[in-house]
Amino acid sequence: MSEVVLPDKQVRRGVRGKPIVLVVMDGLGGLPHPLTGLTELESSHVPHMDALAARSSLGMTVMVREGITPGSGPGHLSLFGYDPTRYVIGRGVLSALGVGVDLDVGDVAARLNLATFDSDGRVTDRRAGRPTDADAARVVALVQGALRAPEGIEVTLVPEKEHRVVLHLRGKRLGGAALSDSDPLDTGRMALPIEAHDEESRPTAEIVSGIMEQARRILAAEPSMNGFLARGFAAFECVPSLDERFGLRGAVFAKYPMYRGVARLVGMEVPGVPVSTEDTVSVLEQNWGGHDLYFLHFKDTDTKGHDGDFDGKVTAIEEIDSLIPRITALEPEVIIITGDHSTPTALKEHSWHHVPALMASPWSRPTGHEFGESACRAGDLGVIHATDLLSLALAHTGRLVKYGA
Repeated sequence: MSEVVLPDKQVRRGVRGKPIVLVVMDGLGGLPHPLTGLTELESSHVPHMDALAARSSLGMTVMVREGITPGSGPGHLSLFGYDPTRYVIGRGVLSALGVGVDLDVGDVAARLNLATFDSDGRVTDRRAGRPTDADAARVVALVQGALRAPEGIEVTLVPEKEHRVVLHLRGKRLGGAALSDSDPLDTGRMALPIEAHDEESRPTAEIVSGIMEQARRILAAEPSMNGFLARGFAAFECVPSLDERFGLRGAVFAKYPMYRGVARLVGMEVPGVPVSTEDTVSVLEQNWGGHDLYFLHFKDTDTKGHDGDFDGKVTAIEEIDSLIPRITALEPEVIIITGDHSTPTALKEHSWHHVPALMASPWSRPTGHEFGESACRAGDLGVIHATDLLSLALAHTGRLVKYGA
């Protein structure tokens, strides 16, 4: 496998036909229920997806490499046609872009968790009781107002969602971002020291450690949100945009910031931010027109997978299915329905399993009558790398020319 690398003359520049819609049900792939032998998707009543499947090419996708369990960032980059082993993007950068931070090359970002520490400095709650967005914003503002930034360094804290906060650093004194996380990943333990993995990152490690210490002092009187845990340090580097590589103008519709972040990384615009599953399609309808690729992200399928809630994941899939007629009514040229990875409820975690994928267009070669792992394994696409989905979509919309004589 290699990422989609199309010769410049392969893409028809300036072609603005009907658009592509990419529907991503986060963590879609599953494993069979021990009593029925059916996965979460196969157990779902999805008449609208099944109707699409009957006129679609079906297949299974590999997100990174066989046997490799992908994170959400690499999974989405793969769907956008970027080899995730070449473009290694840290979670901090994705989170920063997701909350609207404009990054310059060399800026460092990290994802922080508001956490609860006891009087001895041990972590008693890694998520500070999952505060409301408003409560978290109050505490973040308190820290931002009292924090004394090191000379020559700009420090910005931005609330992301509930306990999640983005740390953004800018300045010539910054070094690299090869830093260890401070999150011990368990309660009853002290926060881990933030250490540099190379000499270049030592100045950054010292700056961040000082910021974490200041935050603990500033928040000492808070009953639960009295410190931060840091992870996902990353330095921002430019990535070629979808328009530069494929001649596509993209738009993202995602409730959660991280997914808006990975879309912004490749140049997608954010016309509106939905507040619910149903609202995702409403915002799409309100902003239809003017883009070539519309990316819709749905999170609940992954959340229920992590919860180990088989029936809940089925319900989440069925809710998305009820919205499919509104998407098809917009008459896109191509509809892709897939996931960024598998999150089987049996595992409660991301997994390495192939992900079902559906591509509906007038030029598909249908092979099945339902959307599920078994039907997709027998589909005409076979098992492909997820980066190939976008080149197929480009072909189905007439955006590619013949290669060679």
